Amino acid sequence: MPRVVMVTGVARDLAGRVVRRLAEDPTFERVIGIDLLPPGHPIGRAEFIRADIRGSLVGRLMAQAEVDTVVHMGVIATSRDAGSRVVQKDINVLGTMQLLAACQKAPTVKRLVVKSTAGVYGSSPRDPAMFTEDMSARALPRSGFARDSMEVEGYVRSLARRRPDVEITMLRMANVIGPSIRTVFTDYFRMPVLPVPFGYDGRLQFLHEDDAVAAMVRATVGPAVGTCNVAGDGVLATSQAVTLARKPCVPVPFPAAPVAQWLMRQLGLAALPADHMDLLAYGRVVDTTRMRAELGFSPAYATRAAFESFLAAEREHDRPENRAVGLT
Repeated sequence: MPRVVMVTGVARDLAGRVVRRLAEDPTFERVIGIDLLPPGHPIGRAEFIRADIRGSLVGRLMAQAEVDTVVHMGVIATSRDAGSRVVQKDINVLGTMQLLAACQKAPTVKRLVVKSTAGVYGSSPRDPAMFTEDMSARALPRSGFARDSMEVEGYVRSLARRRPDVEITMLRMANVIGPSIRTVFTDYFRMPVLPVPFGYDGRLQFLHEDDAVAAMVRATVGPAVGTCNVAGDGVLATSQAVTLARKPCVPVPFPAAPVAQWLMRQLGLAALPADHMDLLAYGRVVDTTRMRAELGFSPAYATRAAFESFLAAEREHDRPENRAVGLT
């Protein structure tokens, strides 16, 4: 059982909620949250330490606190959150490399939990009906976050070879969605008109934000399972999701997709990643057998229920009386 846990990226919502949940467990002697910025949300009895995972302070902190479990959630999903693509890649790739180097040197570290993404499988017309954890992308992902995550996973596998005594769990999460989180998909479905790929209808999986938090907590305290897909049950076709959103859509021919995405960025509607239209067209579905059988985790929300919880919150927010009082 972990005694001293360090969680990275706690200034962001999901990691903040994970560190708060871990801090509620009295069996942990210490729960330490680190980030470049102080969290704007409560983290319970957890200690916050301002630190950059790209620097040497993290390694010294591991040694001084005798950290035995590291939960890495300090990977930034969008360049918007980082300020630029250069900073995003620097934090995601260089930061992870430095963090794992510190883990390698720290003899007390015995467990590593990493939040990854199902985006590492990419999205293409050659994809299988379901991706299992031992499969790789048929077409390499083009978005920054997914490509960074592939590099992150490579560093994790290198650590596993150098430190076979460290238990590793790496969660490849489907697109996270919910009433309070902001992601690429929430930005997309908040647009007044939804561009959709003409002639295609991909299958989508979602993971509710509450289940994403619960899965990270389970991976921290449960059995180590290596690489593990995490997603809600069932799928939604792109056309079904658009219908549920009750938004008008504009079919976009594939050759015009980059132009449409550039226009959306210029209008400030959404900064969608380069392969967003690929995902809407071809979809991506992951097998979750290992999640249930080995990790022992079952999401509370199916894919459709997770998506509908986001839509319900959006409609509540858009009611005239709530807009008038600034309800968020």
